[in-house]
Amino acid sequence: MLRGALGKTFRLLGYTIQYGCIAHCAFEYVGGVVMCSGPSMEPTIQNSDIVFAENLSRHFYGIQRGDIVIAKSPNDPKSNICKRVIGLEGDKILTNSSSDFFKSHSYVPTGHVWLEGDNLKNSTDSRYYGPIPYGLIRGRIFFKIWPLSDFGFLRDSPNGYRFSDD
Repeated sequence: MLRGALGKTFRLLGYTIQYGCIAHCAFEYVGGVVMCSGPSMEPTIQNSDIVFAENLSRHFYGIQRGDIVIAKSPNDPKSNICKRVIGLEGDKILTNSSSDFFKSHSYVPTGHVWLEGDNLKNSTDSRYYGPIPYGLIRGRIFFKIWPLSDFGFLRDSPNGYRFSDD
């Protein structure tokens, strides 16, 4: 009887570990559901919106200008940020001061991206901490799940792009 109980316990433990590994791989490499917090991506993503983030794009360097990404915060590695990709490596970015009176340009170095929130007046982003390494990107958000009234693919930036060709 003890042998049967131990056998069932080890079998259950084995299945738990096996399914845990499968779930970990799915969330790490394929994608998962994420709740966004903070005002930096308003009006595109509101505080407490639930979105789907896929992780395959970052593994295959498929992140493009205009994509919304989840990345590790360069200021606090324990937290994630949700921002829009404004520039890729080699791009020249138009950066404005808070008064919009002084304009300057920044270049995105190799292996980095320039991230900004859609809510430019209330976003801590690359305008403050500079371009971030591509390796900090965790996934690309492309679909809003909740609230149901906004269910669907995410829209383009309300700010346009600040990519500069000159």
